[in-house]
Amino acid sequence: MLDDIDRRILRYYQYDPTLNPAELAERANVTSPTCARRIERMRSAGIIRANRAIIDWRALGYEVEVSLRITLDKTNPRAFEEFNAAARDVQEVVEIQSFLGRVDVRLSVIARDMAHYQQIYRSAILTLPHIADIEALMHVARIKSDEGLPL
Repeated sequence: MLDDIDRRILRYYQYDPTLNPAELAERANVTSPTCARRIERMRSAGIIRANRAIIDWRALGYEVEVSLRITLDKTNPRAFEEFNAAARDVQEVVEIQSFLGRVDVRLSVIARDMAHYQQIYRSAILTLPHIADIEALMHVARIKSDEGLPL
């Protein structure tokens, strides 16, 4: 699927997707046309899905992050779908993960401060459908956050 050249290109590209093909080619030690062709092939194959900005939400005034572990009432066969659809509409929910086990879903919620979080929790989170149990974990520190793959 991927050869050493593809991996070398991806290694540099994932850490700086703003590099133009010539700069990327130089770092990956390939020609510019080869680099551009391989990047396009990896996009077409769905290996490279997007280029995006990663915004530091703390710099925008969001100081609180809470992880909510949610167990759903699974007596309704559409509980997961209905819960996820409603949770997607909560603007402050920045991540939704589903699990197998005691916890069904984890939401990552950001807020400007604790008063703002409390308002979100009462008006948007507790009104989500099919919640049987909810546990809030206050985020204290991010020890590692790296989206790069070891290529």
